[in-house]
Amino acid sequence: MKVLGRARMAGAAVAAAAVIGGGGFALGAATAEPGRAASPPVAAAQRTDTAQRAGTAGAGYADVVRQVLPSVVLIRTADGLGSGVVLDDKGNIVTNAHVAGNATTFEVQLSGDPQPRQARLVGSYPASDLAVIQVDDRAGLVPASFGDSDKARVGDVVLAVGNPLGLSGSVTEGIISAAGRVVTEPASASSPGTVLPDAIQTSAPINPGNSGGALVNTAGQVIGIPTAAASGPQGSQAQGIGFAIPANLARDIAGQLIGSGHVTSTHRAAIGAQIANLTRADGTTAGPGIVSVTSGGPADRAGLRAGDVIQAVGQTPTPDATALTGALAARDPGQAVPVTVDRGGQTVTVQVTLGELPGS
Repeated sequence: MKVLGRARMAGAAVAAAAVIGGGGFALGAATAEPGRAASPPVAAAQRTDTAQRAGTAGAGYADVVRQVLPSVVLIRTADGLGSGVVLDDKGNIVTNAHVAGNATTFEVQLSGDPQPRQARLVGSYPASDLAVIQVDDRAGLVPASFGDSDKARVGDVVLAVGNPLGLSGSVTEGIISAAGRVVTEPASASSPGTVLPDAIQTSAPINPGNSGGALVNTAGQVIGIPTAAASGPQGSQAQGIGFAIPANLARDIAGQLIGSGHVTSTHRAAIGAQIANLTRADGTTAGPGIVSVTSGGPADRAGLRAGDVIQAVGQTPTPDATALTGALAARDPGQAVPVTVDRGGQTVTVQVTLGELPGS
């Protein structure tokens, strides 16, 4: 079983989590030393044999890198370093919610400019691990070009651009390994943890500090926001397994945060019940139990009740609350799905039409 960890801010440890779907993974810890960005910024592109065999070695990606680097910034908080992508000429920058953490003010450094700039939090939505900050001094900002992440295909060559370990403007190369992954991120001191639906899996190396940066195609278009990377069972680096939030979702959530500071349309399925893991006498988890149902919500309308223990959503077993969250994240609001529960020792299956996860 593989072990994964967040490609989050340099200097911040990551707790355990799991990836549900597509074979299943387990997530572990990833740490990095805190520090300031290397000066001057360095763009280091790592080429793979795959690209060379495809005949692209001669052309390289220098033009793409020159196009993208000005749109990727380094973000510094009291807890560490991360990355961000310039959204527009108004100073708005999208990043991961776990990069922003609990901070409301930030220092931002542009590629090629060692002078930090002040920024403030516009809004954060931890459920999708996305946040927007706005820099005060907008001079020299270059908005990124965004592509349609729905058109990304397995096998497409991609570049991950960010600030791993504070090394500004670093670039790594790989391919899209899979799409539609459901990734459960770990909780930490600055983040409650979350489940990310439809994540893009990439072989491009993603390291601590890359979080919030750009995953771009060979046209220089941002198609994802890197957020999680792989490590081995004892925390050693495991190459070739990283995850990014699709750009379409990132732009949608960012637009809502910019418009009102809140997210009102989450595009995430919900069952309409408060859930808690039930514990047996021996301390093992008995499953995700329904503590209460929202009056008139999906669970209530389907006849689910407090005390029911959810065993499966469709064909997906739900041994605990984390698995249940992952199963729901793989569904769409409005979708009808059979939900199997244990009710006082009896197995009951009901049809539930899923609602939408409330916004921020």
